[in-house]
Amino acid sequence: MEKKGSATWTGDLKSGQGHLSTESGLLREVPYGFDTRFEGAAGTNPEELIGAAHAACFSMALSMILGEHGATPEEITATSTVTLNKEGEGFAIKRLHLDLTAKVPGLDEAAFRTAADAAKDGCPVSKLCAGAEITMDARLA
Repeated sequence: MEKKGSATWTGDLKSGQGHLSTESGLLREVPYGFDTRFEGAAGTNPEELIGAAHAACFSMALSMILGEHGATPEEITATSTVTLNKEGEGFAIKRLHLDLTAKVPGLDEAAFRTAADAAKDGCPVSKLCAGAEITMDARLA
């Protein structure tokens, strides 16, 4: 499977502007720029998109792992916080943190934690971010 995202940038770093789109068309010409990345302006940024992708991928992986053990989640809510740090002359993503709350009837805390840890380590986006520290707070509701 291959999926595509695209971006166009015009201008210099601080005053320039970009627009990004996804192959599905769900995101179409969404603005991004220095101001949306570092100054809180409206629009998106790469870290926010990585966080959404990580949370979505992790949730699906957890659902799969739970299903393999006979548990069906009623709801999985995950947030991935992506931290961009200054590193030398540039920047690097060195940390992602997952916050998880899940409703899984009949599942005990130990089995939940084992499944959540396996999903954290095994989801494709976590593997992509293998050079970063990935931490997690998990709560069974």
